[in-house]
Amino acid sequence: MIRRAGIGRPVRVGRPGLIGTAARTAVVAGTATSVAGAVSRRQESRAAEQQQYAQYQQQQSDPQQQVPQQAGQPVGSAEDDRLARLQQLGQLRDQGVLSEQEFEAEKSRLLSS
Repeated sequence: MIRRAGIGRPVRVGRPGLIGTAARTAVVAGTATSVAGAVSRRQESRAAEQQQYAQYQQQQSDPQQQVPQQAGQPVGSAEDDRLARLQQLGQLRDQGVLSEQEFEAEKSRLLSS
């Protein structure tokens, strides 16, 4: 049904036409695709962080395995290993996997050994 609103243009009243329905469907589908993509990217990111944290925890729980490896290395290599470990801890902290307190505790433990 089309009515005239005052001067000039007709105003459509009732259900949307074919073009309006198609446009609305396209907007809804595009929004759903965008949201689904963002959700999957966030889930992948969280899974990667959890995996990295699990590897970190496993390395921390196996100190006996690390000691024999370090004993056979030259002195310069041990310092390089310590530096690489500190950098890894810093990355975990920057990603939010480690809290500031956990980072400081691990850093002081690593530097005291």
